[in-house]
Amino acid sequence: MDLGEIAQFMRTGIMQVFTLCAPVLGAALIIGLIISIFQATTSIQEQTLTFLPKLLTILLVLALLGGWMFSRMENYTINLFEQIPRMG
Repeated sequence: MDLGEIAQFMRTGIMQVFTLCAPVLGAALIIGLIISIFQATTSIQEQTLTFLPKLLTILLVLALLGGWMFSRMENYTINLFEQIPRMG
């Protein structure tokens, strides 16, 4: 195993993390922005107001995309374990 293959494993792993985190973080960002605009227009300065909607949004995204996320991670893990005999 050379340095190029190790770099490829690292690159693929980092892309998996970005791909799996992006929908959850994106939804939380959008909800946070909407609530911030609402707070600015109504002059409500309560910092804890954003917590529950963000939490519910994150749970909803995980419920909707959890199967896709799990299957993508499963495929990556299987591929990684299939490469172990070549590493030795």
